[in-house]
Amino acid sequence: MVVFKKAHTLLLAGALGLSVMLAGCGSDSSTSGADSDQKVVKFMHIWPPGSSKTQNQIVETVVKNYEKDHPKVKVQVEYLENEQYKDKIKVLSSSNDLPDVGMTWAAGYLQPFVEGNLVAPLDDVLEKDNLKDEFVGGTTEAYSIDGKTYGLPIELNIAPIYYNKEIFEKNGLEVPKNYDEFKNVVKTLKEKGVTPIALGNKDGWTGSLWYMYLADRIGGTELISQAISQETSFEGESLEKAADEFQKIAKMGGFSKGTNGLTNDEAKVEFLNETAAMYLMGSWELPNFTTSDETTQEFKDKIGYFNFPEYTGGKGTTDSWVGGPGVGLFVAENSKVKDESKEFVNYFIKEWGKQSMPKAGVIPATKVDTASLDLPQMNIDILNELSKTKNITLYADVQMPASAAEVHYDLLQSLVSGSITPEEFTKKTETSLKEAK
Repeated sequence: MVVFKKAHTLLLAGALGLSVMLAGCGSDSSTSGADSDQKVVKFMHIWPPGSSKTQNQIVETVVKNYEKDHPKVKVQVEYLENEQYKDKIKVLSSSNDLPDVGMTWAAGYLQPFVEGNLVAPLDDVLEKDNLKDEFVGGTTEAYSIDGKTYGLPIELNIAPIYYNKEIFEKNGLEVPKNYDEFKNVVKTLKEKGVTPIALGNKDGWTGSLWYMYLADRIGGTELISQAISQETSFEGESLEKAADEFQKIAKMGGFSKGTNGLTNDEAKVEFLNETAAMYLMGSWELPNFTTSDETTQEFKDKIGYFNFPEYTGGKGTTDSWVGGPGVGLFVAENSKVKDESKEFVNYFIKEWGKQSMPKAGVIPATKVDTASLDLPQMNIDILNELSKTKNITLYADVQMPASAAEVHYDLLQSLVSGSITPEEFTKKTETSLKEAK
């Protein structure tokens, strides 16, 4: 999950400088050429072979098969790590030079691209071969703006708390049944010299997951979305209480040391190295705990998960999740090969749906028949959770306008550092939302 970290556009000079810096990043030379009679579809994605090896391999397979089935089309692939991708897309959007097919996220991230007439409606792609019927209900709606669909999701995520069963057992701990028990787990681990929670809060959205769950469990499933949309004020008691509880975890020493200076990947290493006991993150991390050949089976056997616990006296329940559609595909409005690009998107969606779960452990946005697949138990359990969940609240920063999301990140870091109070957090958030309208 990601959103714009700065303004929607960059000054031209900065854009040109960054475009030069990134021009050579991540190109896949195996798909860089094309015959003169072939049409070329430029495709940019976020799965480098190093950090996202399996996803990268799936893309390679899908592209090769597509080119085999469509000999008059060459798919030119470029990949960049998440943050580099976001930076480069901003540069390209400022000059209206987006790739023919690229990756996007829903709601607030997508909005400026639509307002700038940079991406094409994809409702015709949904209608072709009844592709719309293959998606899990509610997933494509997150990419709909003013009645038109501008992106098609390829992932669906919820955010569990992964935990190391061996660390819990060694310290006499069990999965907490409520939030009071959860705080006792944090307290006990800290006293035993174990980092309770791996959290890299440098980019802010990671801390937002914790805050969102607290807001949900204290105030109920609709509260935070209503506050973001300004149907109600963000300065309510429940949202302030959620900020207070988030700050208390930080004061207890619950998060990684120096959490505000750590990226998510840096903090994740603590969990992978078994120096931290818990890690709250989207189900896109499932491959690390189930199918990836980068982690040992011994480690995978130690990892379990649990739903964020209920808050005593709160309105939320454990059948509500933070999550939603993950990354999706867009087609550039000014693409010179728009028809071919849409055809590729249709093909990619279908093939990714077949391959992502069994090969990469990634939940697709399209429906999965678990009975027909040989899957690790955790994958099956997560899919079953999705089938019975009553609510999935879309990530707060994705719901927010970009400027408000930036403020949200900064305020969450300030809560962790103790430089603001929970009351100031809610007041400043409310101000940022009003100013962004």
